[in-house]
Amino acid sequence: MASSGAQEFTLAVDAAHRVSALLIAPPRAHACYVLAHGAGAGMTHPSMEAVAIELGERGIATLRYQFPYMEQGSKRPDPPALCHATIRAAVAKAGELKLPLIAGGRSFGGRMTSQAQAKSALSGVRGLAFLGFPLHPAGKPSDDRAEHLFDVKIPMLFLQGTRDALAELSLLRPLVERLGKRATLKLFEDADHSFHVPAKTGRKDAEVRSEMLDTLAAWIRTVIAR
Repeated sequence: MASSGAQEFTLAVDAAHRVSALLIAPPRAHACYVLAHGAGAGMTHPSMEAVAIELGERGIATLRYQFPYMEQGSKRPDPPALCHATIRAAVAKAGELKLPLIAGGRSFGGRMTSQAQAKSALSGVRGLAFLGFPLHPAGKPSDDRAEHLFDVKIPMLFLQGTRDALAELSLLRPLVERLGKRATLKLFEDADHSFHVPAKTGRKDAEVRSEMLDTLAAWIRTVIAR
């Protein structure tokens, strides 16, 4: 068992790749969030673990997993096709819980999940939730990375900091408007891409995370009630 009380297991992605995964499934969970990590830190990063534990306290199970490159200790992300295959393997495993599924995750992991969904619907997934969608590289504003989102036909939740250098609000706000009713944007004042807030704000990162997860939990309840 992992230190968080999570169940540890291995996912078979394809004949050449197997990855580690962690499941936290609280009693009487009403949904499961299939939670992908960002490009630079894996599923056991303290921020990922905090999200999983605190969602469990809100009655939401989480299935975290590694992408193959992270499993192998590499810093270079896998090609999109391999990421998509890993996401599908994780979603299939989460489906065994017989709970409504939400998929997405941190930054790169959320973007790979939306790409997978845009190409072919993820089985059983009712909505996508992004913990900091990386709309563009830092210092290079563009919404080119969002083109595939128009092929996603299920609800999407964008949880973003107002100081996120990877998602200029002048681009993100109109994008969400163009996506229409299936997209919801929730902004967190003064938070950056990692949902860190400066000390001068008088707020703690844990407070921002709690507000973010309250928002996510409420949105999930709305989506699975449809």
